[in-house]
This record gives sequence, structure tokens and C-alpha cells, in this order.
Amino acid sequence: MPIAHIIRDRIARQVVAEHEVARQALRLIIRDESHPLSLRIQAQLQLNNYPRYARPHAIKNRCVETGKARGNISEYKISRIVFRQRALAGEIPGVRKACW
Repeated sequence: MPIAHIIRDRIARQVVAEHEVARQALRLIIRDESHPLSLRIQAQLQLNNYPRYARPHAIKNRCVETGKARGNISEYKISRIVFRQRALAGEIPGVRKACW
């Protein structure tokens, strides 16, 4: 059974992906000073009414297997512990234990 934070993170990523284009359009309107002030304020109010998970900063990089929030290797989207286990087992191509 998946951990609650893993499920919450997946939902947040889906919601952010759904609202990304509209959020970028509203942010462009807000920052463009050639638009009238009333339009810019209206765009700001619309942006504030988006769901909580629609904001990209709500996404935390988590390990896709364990749900661990710290010690992640972002290139592989797994924690350092899982990375080490997989690397030692030879499951990650191009990665092997260093020896010198």
C-alpha cells in the first residue's frame, strides 16, 4: 500500500501539469505593464483562486519507491539508499562502485 505522501505528491504533480499553461498565461498578463491595471488585478485574483496543489512550489522531490523526501538523487528520482542498492545490484546502467 502506497504511503500517503507519495499519493499526495502524485496528485500535486498531476494538478500542476493540468494548470501550468493557464497559470503561465495569467502570470504573463500580470507582469506585462502595457495591460490596464484593472485587467492585471483581475488576472491576479484568478491566479489566487487556483487550487493549492496547482502551485509548482507545492511539489517536493520524493523518492518514487520509498517516498523519502531527503537525500534524493534527482537524476534518477530515487533516494540515495535505493540508488546504492540498485547500483550494487547492477540495475542502473552505467553506474558501478568506484575503485581506485
